Amino acid sequence: MSSFFLPSKRSTKDRKRKKSVVRKPRPEKEVVKGPKKIKKTARDEEIDSESDHERLVYILVKERLDLPPTSTKVERKPNGIKIVDDDEEEEETVAEKRLRLAKQYIAQVEEEELSKREDAELDYDAIAHRLKEDVLREAGKLQRKVADTLCAPGIGDVRTLRGHQLPVTCLAVTPDDRFAFSGDKDGCIIKWDLESGVKVHVFKCQKRRKREGKRGGRGRGRERDDTPGHAGCVLGLAVSSDGKFLASGGKGGAVHVWDAETNAHIHKFTGHRDTVSGLAFQGSSHELFSCSLDRTVKIWNLDEMLYVETLFGHQDGVAAIDCLQREKPVTAGTDDRTVRIWKVVQESQLVFTGHKASIDCVRLINEEHFITGSQDGSIALWAVVKKKPLVRRLHNSAVCEEGGGEGREVGSGWVTAVAALPNTDLVASGSSNGHVALWKCGGDFRSLDSSFTVEVQGFVNCLQFAHSGSCLVAAVGQEHRLGRWWRDSSVRNCIAIIPLPRTQNC
Repeated sequence: MSSFFLPSKRSTKDRKRKKSVVRKPRPEKEVVKGPKKIKKTARDEEIDSESDHERLVYILVKERLDLPPTSTKVERKPNGIKIVDDDEEEEETVAEKRLRLAKQYIAQVEEEELSKREDAELDYDAIAHRLKEDVLREAGKLQRKVADTLCAPGIGDVRTLRGHQLPVTCLAVTPDDRFAFSGDKDGCIIKWDLESGVKVHVFKCQKRRKREGKRGGRGRGRERDDTPGHAGCVLGLAVSSDGKFLASGGKGGAVHVWDAETNAHIHKFTGHRDTVSGLAFQGSSHELFSCSLDRTVKIWNLDEMLYVETLFGHQDGVAAIDCLQREKPVTAGTDDRTVRIWKVVQESQLVFTGHKASIDCVRLINEEHFITGSQDGSIALWAVVKKKPLVRRLHNSAVCEEGGGEGREVGSGWVTAVAALPNTDLVASGSSNGHVALWKCGGDFRSLDSSFTVEVQGFVNCLQFAHSGSCLVAAVGQEHRLGRWWRDSSVRNCIAIIPLPRTQNC
């Protein structure tokens, strides 16, 4: 046999010699304990070893100051971690940067509080109270007591703004509470001045295409690419937190983006395969969430006018969506009877069940609690840490009569709309029989007590609080926003402005 496959004698001896060698253990090196290397983004690099409280304060400070993004490096030094900023070419420790930002934020708060006072003295108790509220708001645990300070408005205090020919289905209020946008089943969007009630602008709908073929209806509800506007029912409206963008969606599956100040059409998103039923912006960003009857939720970036992602999970059409500061929108499924919170960053979702019928509306109270309304005639208060509702209450039911003289029970009091004043204990619900009820949430969110009720004629298809809490705006129509199960021809399609006077002014 060839020696190519056999080891030589010399190599065998070397192996035996190596086995007989006893190696001495290496002396142990002194381990110098230092801070762990941080593998995080520039946003979170300075909070790896701090408590949750300090983390929330620091993130809050950075967001409130609107600091521009910088290219940052993290270096390990004997005396701690240093942050090297390429833009400013400065070096400072994490503690120094945190202290600098905190001082800037406190100075900003002091300046804002000083501008509110007539004298030149600072109220440090008010500043401390505001800082505490900001931290609780960021943690999603803030609950300002507002419900007990309100009293029921008079019969003649409710104002109605008329201008829609078909039932009003949705609305949105600008952040400064000056204007409101409302959409109807004809595809028309109207911009209103809330103080004077004057119609400021009308976003006209596309002209309906003529029916094709003998059976017809082939071009019905389809939008033209060369003409801005909706060709069918508008079911969702949302205004960005800075008042720059107005987003609208409805039949046809398209999402239109408008300039909320100049009323000009900016962009049109396509991608949904069915009617867009709801829209919501994420906090102070220009990230837009849209839900549709095609069972999906889509994310759009309005800064770049780009599609981002599609979220799947619902087993039936999605009827409503809402979102606050965190990138965790909440959606209400219709006949799958589930509510879902989407953790976009973690690519996961939480599923909540508890209603006995279709869920038509949902609103976030804060980052930890939300409220829903269902066709079973009840509203439910939820916490994100529990799969079942904390409390359920039945909404009042009534009997409405058709204009032709024939009576019909209208949905047994379907809850068709809910609203929440963020970070307070005040929520509202509207039903198919024209009742608008205001509720007070308990201190631990385990109770829901009725404050007062306001009656309007028609289906309450949407509710929206003014950001200041001075009024509640309702979209009222002759029909339900999602169908034509009942129709009350004696009702006038309008938006109703319900004032919320304070107790001392009653």
